[in-house]
Formats: sequence, structure tokens, C-alpha cells
Amino acid sequence: MDYEKFAQFSPCDYAGPLKRESFMDAGMKELWQSIPRVSGPAFTVNMVPGDNLALHRAIYEAPRGSIIVAQTNSMDYAVSGGNVCAIARGLGIRGFVIDGVVRDIAEVREIKFPIFGRGVLPMPGTKKAVLPLNTPIVAGGIAVNPGDIIVADEEGIAVIPKEKAEEIYNQTKENVEKEKAMGFEKWAANHRKKIDSFYE
Repeated sequence: MDYEKFAQFSPCDYAGPLKRESFMDAGMKELWQSIPRVSGPAFTVNMVPGDNLALHRAIYEAPRGSIIVAQTNSMDYAVSGGNVCAIARGLGIRGFVIDGVVRDIAEVREIKFPIFGRGVLPMPGTKKAVLPLNTPIVAGGIAVNPGDIIVADEEGIAVIPKEKAEEIYNQTKENVEKEKAMGFEKWAANHRKKIDSFYE
């Protein structure tokens, strides 16, 4: 599957064919400004609170082109920093989506590694807990399965179920092309008509 093509459209565009449970909550956002849009299959990580070993192992296990999505179960300890992001980028990881906190954001911004999460905190965690990788998780308040397609940018984070990915992509493409063909003036006129109809 061509995973990069999913980045042709923003999470807002995917909000047509997808339901609410396909979008991470508003607390999950880009952690540096002007972040590029990324798309790719989810390589999922579940973590013991305060322990980051599973995430650090995942960067070596995830196939090139993956987006690592982590359920950290903690807001008290950073699970990744600048060096880990640099290694991940070198191994072909397209980005991190971390339901938790990270550190060294200035270094991460400098290397332009796309990272999304809940915030930044200086204190790192420990490395002790060996856990299975690439299992179903909950991140950003929604279910994420290994191989689901992630599309993330400043507008938010969409999780497209892998079994419907092509269908969702095609529907989104069709919707975007229709709207483009319509043009803003016609769209605005239709909008006015629709809104007025509620008040007649």
C-alpha cells in the first residue's frame, strides 16, 4: 500500500467519511510549530507508567515508514528525547504520536522530526519493563490497532482503520475534488441556503 498518499489530505478532509472515534482528542497536538503533515502505518506501543523501554525498543523493531504510536499511561515522565528521535528518523520512522510527554523539544524541532503528544516535561523515565510490541492500544482517547493509517498535522490526528483505508481514501479524494470543483462562491451560497432553511 502507498502510505504516503494519505498525507495528500488533512485530518479535516478525512472527517467526512470517518466517524468521531477515528480522531484523537484535542489534548493531542503537534509539539513544535509548522510541523509537516505525516502519514503512515501505526506501530503501536503500550508502556508501564514511568518506564520507556518499550518505546525505545520499538524504534528498532518498527518497519521503515511507520509512525510509532504510544500509550504511555503517565504524564509524569518523558518517554523520548532528542537522541531517540534522531535515531528513529535515521531508521526511517516517519514520526511519533505519544499519548504522554516528551523532552528535548528544541533538539527535535531542529532535526524537524514530526512529533505529536500531550506536552513536554524534562524528567526522563526508567528502562526496565519488557513488554510485547505492536498490540492494540488506546491513544488520544481512541482505539489504535497495529497497521491503522495515521494522518497527523496541526489540525489533529486521524486514525484510519487499516481494513477500510483504501475506501476512506477514495471517498475523501472524491469529496475534496467535488468541493474544489464547486468553488467558494457556490459553496457559500449553498451554506446560506442550508442555514436559512432551519429558520424558515
